[in-house]
Amino acid sequence: MNEQPNPNNPQVSEENHKLENIKELGQIEIPNYKSDIHCLTIAGQVEGHLVLPPQNKATRYEHVIPQLVAVEENPQIKGLLIVLNTVGGDVEAGLALSEMVASLSKPTVSLVLGGGHSIGTAIAVSADYSFIAPSATMTIHPIRLTGLVIGVPQTYEYLNKMQDRVVKFVVEHSHISEESFRDMMFQTKDLAQDIGTVLVGRDAVECGLIDGVGGLQQCIEKIRLMIDNPEGVWQ
Repeated sequence: MNEQPNPNNPQVSEENHKLENIKELGQIEIPNYKSDIHCLTIAGQVEGHLVLPPQNKATRYEHVIPQLVAVEENPQIKGLLIVLNTVGGDVEAGLALSEMVASLSKPTVSLVLGGGHSIGTAIAVSADYSFIAPSATMTIHPIRLTGLVIGVPQTYEYLNKMQDRVVKFVVEHSHISEESFRDMMFQTKDLAQDIGTVLVGRDAVECGLIDGVGGLQQCIEKIRLMIDNPEGVWQ
């Protein structure tokens, strides 16, 4: 009769841990360091009320919300780093996440890597301070709907109201003017088959949308400064 391995055996537990790391992370050992800065990743498409196909890389907002609540409640977490590489996604889900980040009492810093497109713009500016990598891009464009659209005045009114919500949030949480942001949304010269504007790295800083150009080192330094000087002027 074969003897079943005891899961409480430390050696068996260690082997299971290594197998899990290989399956999830592709490596046996990961750095064993408990940081007081929580890293939140917004990758792929922001999934909202509709479930995306399984082949889509997505960030589900109902998975992110509990993390934000935990960051606010956990006394061991001193700050939040939001790393974005997103094509955008569900507008209401993205705005919900943005409002939650903006309402946190703890220091928050965002970093746009690769891309922070569409509603990812609102998430990026929701942090207390935002960075963008030199090679990263952000696409500013009007709200779009997919699927059946009923061509009645109420539909267009609803779209305008939703777009106003996005514009208002971005303008209130960045240094860009409403006029400049709307001009970027309806620009016809940047995109071949669409309207909008593509900002690359420093372009996003120069127009006032993002606070600075930087990477991981600058983000950690900024969060540490904000943690150590909660009442200080760190802008």
